[in-house]
Amino acid sequence: MTNLLSVKNLSVFYGASAQAVENVSFDVEPGKVTALLGANGAGKSSIMKAVAGLISAKGDIVYDGLSIGELPIRERVRRGIVYVPERREIVGELSVRENLVLGGYQVSTGERRRRMDTVLELFPEIANKVDGGAWRLSGGEQQMLAIGRGLMSGPRLLLLDEPSLGLAPLLIRRVFERLAAIRGEGDLAIVLVEQNLRMTMRLCDDLHFLRSGRIVGRRRAEELKDEAARQQAIDAYLGASETEVVTEHA
Repeated sequence: MTNLLSVKNLSVFYGASAQAVENVSFDVEPGKVTALLGANGAGKSSIMKAVAGLISAKGDIVYDGLSIGELPIRERVRRGIVYVPERREIVGELSVRENLVLGGYQVSTGERRRRMDTVLELFPEIANKVDGGAWRLSGGEQQMLAIGRGLMSGPRLLLLDEPSLGLAPLLIRRVFERLAAIRGEGDLAIVLVEQNLRMTMRLCDDLHFLRSGRIVGRRRAEELKDEAARQQAIDAYLGASETEVVTEHA
């Protein structure tokens, strides 16, 4: 199968000498979920931002057969690349509905309404508050809104940065259940940045383990179904000191 996204020898620098990512390479197939797993500071978010066009990077990013390293953010979104940041960044002063409209600003009115209906059906928690202020939503509801806003543009590649961040275990499970429902429809590909190994395994196909800006290992989710295999991967790729980080809220 032809890859939807191929990242080759990606390096990201902040300033003249601070390197956040070093020669990272991975592929994402259509309809698959690829996870980037690692502790804080491993370079996960920098990779996502480079693919989205939010920061400059060295190396090659090929999307749908086209090298997109020089494409502006707007053009990447138009081609179907959507980034949902780790802090959600919803517009609290606007209503839930207005936030969703922002996500689908580039499509026709009729298509925007259809997509909004789909998003609200997927996330009934925010459907009941669609005309209320976004600032009133709980953390989990804000995360649902952020994902829904991303879906409004009709992405082919959804970049999800730490969707479980700051959420209680019950809400984490609820968000991941909805993500599973999303991936079950069509050929949407997802790149997922996470620290939560067990929840990630329930959703993804491939896991890439990062440490200090490098990919240090790769596993298929099916290879990590039992506890011993998971612990072996953590010890080998992340270090025993990070066990608690990547399994929290499991």
